[in-house]
Amino acid sequence: MKKKPYLYPQIKLYVMKVKYTIVALMLFLCACTQRHLSDMELLRERITAQYMEAEIREDRLQAVLETVRDDGTWPGIDYADTSRIAFRHVEHLENMILMARAYKKTHRGDARLKQAINASLDFWLEHDFICENWWNNQIGTPGSMITLLYVLDRDLTEEQRERMIRIAGRANMEAPGARPSGDRVKIAGLYAKTELYRKNEKLFEEILKIIEGEMKFFREETDGRNAEGNLNRNYFAGGRGLQADYSFHHRPDRVNNTTTYGLGFLGSFVEFAELVNDTKYKFSDRSLHLAIDYFLDGVCRQMAYGRSVDPGVLNRDISRRGAGRRAGPELPESLRRISPYRGEELANIIKARRGEPFEAASFAKFFWQTEYFSFQRPSFFTSVRMFSTRNDNMEVPYNGEGLLNHYRADGANYLSMDGSEYFNLAPVYDYRKIPGTTIVQADTMPYEGEIQKKGLTGFAGGVTDGTYGAVAFDFISPHNPLSARKSWFFFDDLYVCLGAAISSTDRYPVATTLNQCFLKGDVLFSDGRETTTVRKGEWVSADSIRWIFHDRVGYLFPKVQKTVLSSRIQTGNWYRVNRQTSTSREEVKEDVFCLWINHGVKPVNADYEYIIMPATTVEEMKRYLENPSVRLLANTPRIQAVANSRMACCIFYEAGSIRLSEDITLRSETPCMLLAHLDGHNIRSITVSDPSRQLATVTLTLPENLQASGENVTVQPDKKNNTTTLTIRLPREDYAGKSETVQITR
Repeated sequence: MKKKPYLYPQIKLYVMKVKYTIVALMLFLCACTQRHLSDMELLRERITAQYMEAEIREDRLQAVLETVRDDGTWPGIDYADTSRIAFRHVEHLENMILMARAYKKTHRGDARLKQAINASLDFWLEHDFICENWWNNQIGTPGSMITLLYVLDRDLTEEQRERMIRIAGRANMEAPGARPSGDRVKIAGLYAKTELYRKNEKLFEEILKIIEGEMKFFREETDGRNAEGNLNRNYFAGGRGLQADYSFHHRPDRVNNTTTYGLGFLGSFVEFAELVNDTKYKFSDRSLHLAIDYFLDGVCRQMAYGRSVDPGVLNRDISRRGAGRRAGPELPESLRRISPYRGEELANIIKARRGEPFEAASFAKFFWQTEYFSFQRPSFFTSVRMFSTRNDNMEVPYNGEGLLNHYRADGANYLSMDGSEYFNLAPVYDYRKIPGTTIVQADTMPYEGEIQKKGLTGFAGGVTDGTYGAVAFDFISPHNPLSARKSWFFFDDLYVCLGAAISSTDRYPVATTLNQCFLKGDVLFSDGRETTTVRKGEWVSADSIRWIFHDRVGYLFPKVQKTVLSSRIQTGNWYRVNRQTSTSREEVKEDVFCLWINHGVKPVNADYEYIIMPATTVEEMKRYLENPSVRLLANTPRIQAVANSRMACCIFYEAGSIRLSEDITLRSETPCMLLAHLDGHNIRSITVSDPSRQLATVTLTLPENLQASGENVTVQPDKKNNTTTLTIRLPREDYAGKSETVQITR
């Protein structure tokens, strides 16, 4: 058959199209590969630039060079002591990093400097020092090695590089420290940097997924996977990680670590989120948004104005000089760069941290997973810290730190207006007089090994609508034979503190401390008739004190109670609270204001009432006393309650009734906490919570036929008795202890 010539051009055109398609595909694949390689190199350059950012202090550099020995060691470092409280070897690592940066930035070609770098590095590599504290071995030392790898890079010999990578490799997902905690993401970040340096792109990408995957609320059923996808045998369950209320637990003891390990966790995540933000490895919006939520709703809610860490959340770190100093803007600035989510709120925190004019938010926040409550108004920040059968009170004094922290979770109630009230006061503090606590005033503190204790009560909680709130603590001391029922009620310009059922069989007196802070200026007090100035060095003890004023804070006493105040010099030293080898033993003296109520020896069912008015004046305080806005409704072992014209807060330690006003009597059929917003003779809303975390519902009886709106409430009118019963369903599981609100209408 004769072929049709007109088909050849079509076939030829088809073949050409296929060839072009194949070539285009190959070019596309090459471009993708090139882009991928470019991302890897870009990230390496960025990390190197980060490590080179620090300024070189020439005086410090010269001191290091002048003291380094020929063998690469420095005097003053005990290289034989690798104990937890010593390990001055960290100074050796810091010296090497300083010299390496200087060599690459300002002293390139300096033979003397290069020789000192090689000698000190070879000395370390030869001895490979291992500390008794795992952190140094899996985070601290590997981090230093990684820094040196990126900074020195081609100035290293192949042997040096291989040995350094081996030490850096101790930060990996199989390391015991890589358990779910504040250190897991930090170790993963070091691991990722090592593999990026080695150009191991497959493993680097898998580690990035681990880092991003850790930004989640902890769930018991979550398993831990290493970069190879195998189950991590070092992964322990027990509540470590980010909690549903935006607090953070580093260990199964469920101690609050939000602004310490939790902040380190967030910082490590954000470092990589920003690093890869414009690359193919960019993190998902889900993880970025959760990181921002955690920062704003967790970390910043435990800091005065989002910039100064509340002393109430500090654990053993309170014994470190400089703990609680004002935070810088770097972290919120990074969060703004990686996502526009909640950008205005982040911008406001940045202004606060820069010292620029900002808007101080008003809020009330209860962290039900952590037994911690914070309350802020534009002129002050305050908090309450508790513990329970669910949460331990305090960290163990690891590494010889926080040696006097026994009572710092016993209802601690710190008050901050500028964040400096307690800064670096730790060495001279009287640790039996923690603000807000009721403590047996023994001559000596318990043994340091007895600091961490599980709570003996399950009734510890808060109720809040996000703007106002109250806290309750059915306190039983794990250290002394002492019990008390303590509560705090927070309003716009003041808060009320109540104590009832205070009983002790100890031979020492019991005291409830209102505050212990830096003494700033004179202290004034009045018995209602005469005002007296208490100067530095003086004590006052009286039953008739009506009010005390110090440093813009008013302390009001509605009833007669034996009150003691001191304004004197207190002495101590950092070594009494921190037994690190490098800790100073030099005597420290500070002027301290301290105010407490003396309940005497072996009190039985004693009580207290006081009001704290922050950011006030003597004139404003006097006007309040002439016309109080808050009424005390009850302060008994069964019920504690206060109210003003717009709101009532009640603590029911057992079922009972309370009269909120002439027209409103409310009954609870169970123990609970309650906040009711009032409108004249009506209730507009009711917020409830269960401090015990045992109840599925709270049942309330109100005096008239009402309607309540919400999916969580059942209404049962009783026309015969002219009452209404509300059954409010409470949050359960991870949200047990969270407040629940219902709206009320006639």
